[in-house]
Amino acid sequence: MGEIGVYIHIPFCVKKCLYCDFNSFSGKEEYFEEYKNSIVKEIEKFETDRELTVKTIFIGGGTPSVMPAEFICDILNAVGNKFNADKNSEISIEVNPGTADFDKFKSYREMGINRISVGAQSLEDRLLKVLGRVHNSEQFFECAEWAKKAGFSNINFDLMFALPGQTLDEWKKTLSAAVKLNPSHLSLYSLIVEEETPFFEMFESGKLKSVSDDEDRAMYYWAREFLKDFGYFQYEISNFAKKGFECRHNITYWKRKEYLGFGLGACSFFSGKRFHNNYDLLEYIAGSWFGEEEDFSKNDAFSEFMFLGLRMNDGISLKEFYDYFGVELDSVFGNKVELLIEQKLLEEKSGRICLTRKGVDLSNAVFRELLL
Repeated sequence: MGEIGVYIHIPFCVKKCLYCDFNSFSGKEEYFEEYKNSIVKEIEKFETDRELTVKTIFIGGGTPSVMPAEFICDILNAVGNKFNADKNSEISIEVNPGTADFDKFKSYREMGINRISVGAQSLEDRLLKVLGRVHNSEQFFECAEWAKKAGFSNINFDLMFALPGQTLDEWKKTLSAAVKLNPSHLSLYSLIVEEETPFFEMFESGKLKSVSDDEDRAMYYWAREFLKDFGYFQYEISNFAKKGFECRHNITYWKRKEYLGFGLGACSFFSGKRFHNNYDLLEYIAGSWFGEEEDFSKNDAFSEFMFLGLRMNDGISLKEFYDYFGVELDSVFGNKVELLIEQKLLEEKSGRICLTRKGVDLSNAVFRELLL
């Protein structure tokens, strides 16, 4: 019997945020029901010769909360009918404060969802407008209250820092206000300006200015120290949790365990293969679900195990690497790891290899060095 995570992709939004390059779009409400029906069929028709138990489900997007709650329920029922359900499964849904209400939260809880991830991004109305978000800070606070009132104890807030024009004092104010609400989990992301987004064009034309690397790092390291005092421990580069509330679904990705993705463009890692679904909405709705399998070599797998695992504070276990691949890490990477340790980008302790503080700041460079 195999244990898997399941990802459900809902690509719809009220409005596309200015920084977003995700597989999502607005103005497609007329396709909601057809899309839901297509996901249900995709799940029902999935074939495997193994019995599978679902340990985690993550409903992401896009903005899943823009869909009617009964459609989300239909999708979850399809998963439950197709696979074995672990009674202790973590079931998460992403929520935008501008698209949720108390009744929707009650419905989520009744259908078995037990983890809410609120896309706050900022608690400063000025910065929310800069980002192109559809909600304001008041709606965020209402959303957090509704989630607790509906019975959710496992609540994550997504917050962004190093935003255009953001000051360290504004970041301190946002994070301090968020912590007062006592969420079980916080995900803190530095803004990355992606190509083919309105933000990229605005930065290129000089309409927006990015914060400096020094300001970015000051915000990040202040947050790390600040959150320690409130019982949050950092378990991944961008993620902080109260004990026992780490996001188990994301750990599935970072530990390179199996997962299945359903929905438009959703990615899967299953039976040693990586593949993704069709990115064309109308083709997907018509039943053409599969996109293509990725060309993935053994060396790719070695490197991926390293740079996914090194994102976590616990880093890479030498024993787990051997158990996973049947070879010693040194025989694969030669002196690459030793050189990174000498450069104080990695450190080895108690049979584990982790990023140093310097390594966190230069993590992309570290990961490039580990490509084979």
